[in-house]
Amino acid sequence: MSVNVRLATEEDRDRWNGYVERSPQGRFWHELEALEIQAEYAGATVHPLIGFKGQEPVGLFPVFEIDKKVVTTAFSPPPHLRVPYLGPAFLNMGKLKQRKRESRRQAFVDDCAEWIRSELAPKYSHVRTATAFEDARPLEWNEYEASPEYTYVVDLERDRDDLLGSFSSDARSNVRNADEDAYEITVGGREEIELIVDQVRNRYESQGIDFRVPAAFVLDLHERVEGGEIRPYTLRVNDEFVGGILAVEYGDTTGRWLGGVRTDADVDLPTNDLLDWAIMEDGIERGLAGYDLVGADNRRINRYKAKFNPDLRTYYSLEYGTWGMRRIASLYDSVK
Repeated sequence: MSVNVRLATEEDRDRWNGYVERSPQGRFWHELEALEIQAEYAGATVHPLIGFKGQEPVGLFPVFEIDKKVVTTAFSPPPHLRVPYLGPAFLNMGKLKQRKRESRRQAFVDDCAEWIRSELAPKYSHVRTATAFEDARPLEWNEYEASPEYTYVVDLERDRDDLLGSFSSDARSNVRNADEDAYEITVGGREEIELIVDQVRNRYESQGIDFRVPAAFVLDLHERVEGGEIRPYTLRVNDEFVGGILAVEYGDTTGRWLGGVRTDADVDLPTNDLLDWAIMEDGIERGLAGYDLVGADNRRINRYKAKFNPDLRTYYSLEYGTWGMRRIASLYDSVK
């Protein structure tokens, strides 16, 4: 099956965000402005690949080239910025029968992989897909090694009391028994984004974890990407910042991106339970379908996230390259 893959033209770029919105795999991070911001802060060149069957678009695949003079690498998303999902996003395949859908999807991925090999010739490549990317075989058949990864998504398409009643007993108690007069949760702006990013950085660095996400990166996403929204939720006690979560809203889903780390403030409040609950309540009021807790691969953290009675979802991490290059890449915690 013939699929024509090319770098997005100016006309393609004008339509790109509309394609992202229509794709089941399309996320905030696929938006053209978000891609440009990621490239800027990753020191990368973004190559927005797009495929057509005749005049019909069939897929998008943004690829980031990082050239270290000696070694060229290709990523989607780029490393170190803690972008949770990217990779291929497919279009106009929902009504196709299985055989034709697989054939068209494979043709698109084959042509993208060939473009990457011929134009970039990377020694190493890493792709992390969105949760709606259900079939890793097209990339596996192009010499990528696939590893399943997991996240939790809370169903918001139900009554507030039903949702709260589905939580574990300690989560229900934490929400119901908290003194509402003792704290305030709001959705802020630039100042709150900087407070949350600084808190996350300090917490990670105190644990010896590399954290390279600059506040300016988050602020640029907040201010320049119109197809979604960065919503900084903060909890304050007596007007003093205690903790926060950066939620990313796109389409019918909001997601827990950065934040929710343990606070150093001396307060007798279940800070993160209250922040997560505030995001869920807002999601219900805004007519959203789900709250992505972003990640379910850490055994310790999973104990916290699972108490919200979420559904488990799968996505994929895929690597291309020699064993030696994969070994070197594994030293960088935010690559995988």
